Amino acid sequence: MSYALSPKVTPASTALASANPWSLLPPLGNLDAYISAVNRLPMLTLEQEQEFARSLKDNNDLDAAGKLVLSHLRLVVATSRKYLGYGLPHADLIQEGNIGLMKAVKRFDPDQGVRLVSYALHWIKAEMHEYILKNWRMVKVATTKAQRKLFFNLRSMKQGFKDDADVATHRDTLTQDQINSMAKTLNVKREEVIEMEQRMSGHDVLLDPSPSDDGEEAYGPIAYLSDATQEPTQLMESRQRDYLASDGISTALEGLDDRSRRIVEERWLKVNDDGSGGMTLHDLAAEYKVSAERIRQIEVAAMKKMKKVLAAYA
Repeated sequence: MSYALSPKVTPASTALASANPWSLLPPLGNLDAYISAVNRLPMLTLEQEQEFARSLKDNNDLDAAGKLVLSHLRLVVATSRKYLGYGLPHADLIQEGNIGLMKAVKRFDPDQGVRLVSYALHWIKAEMHEYILKNWRMVKVATTKAQRKLFFNLRSMKQGFKDDADVATHRDTLTQDQINSMAKTLNVKREEVIEMEQRMSGHDVLLDPSPSDDGEEAYGPIAYLSDATQEPTQLMESRQRDYLASDGISTALEGLDDRSRRIVEERWLKVNDDGSGGMTLHDLAAEYKVSAERIRQIEVAAMKKMKKVLAAYA
């Protein structure tokens, strides 16, 4: 991008450049007024730019930094217009670009033989790109440097295909010839172009959609993405069950007499090596020389007593 600076120095621009730069800031709250004001701010000559940059570098002169920033605010506005197609607020793009401009001014070295306008453009675009990638989708579509470059180049090239007068129909998806052309131009694989195109064509999906008008529960990703095992109430219930199954039952068994405890253990807690349970009612009845019904009555009484102890633990 070419960005011409005015070489002509007028008395008015000289007076403005030497004034307190922060007093030249336009009023806030009106974007049109801001853009109009920054476009009226004076440009700096090469000599002024070098002088202010050296003053900032050598003496940390904040007034000089302010003049460098103010004289390039129009560059931020001009650059931001190229990114309006992403549906993000123009004012936010300008704000992010201004952050990039201030970073550029802070790092600018006047002895490198390059104008600030060329150096700052990289930083301005970098901040705008970062803002777009973070806010264009809830889930980032590009995370690596290569993916970011592909994202912005692919979008501009796709727009070029749509604007081409030779294209009879405007499709939302790319044709095979267009994919091949993009991959060759951008020096990437066809698969990378296809993957990024799919990411860009996707839309945000509600994890937990609202119920429909007929009262039916809507089915969303939350139904199969959520992990119920890590839900706080589920964790508490699981820990409580584990506690009751170990310490709780042990304490409840200690409150029983020997016969009752053995009957409960044989009937409910014992597991043999072959997977079978313990003794049956008739087996226990034969051992204690009582009826099977009597064993069942002892078992019921013991279970009731244990339940009271476990209820206290719960």
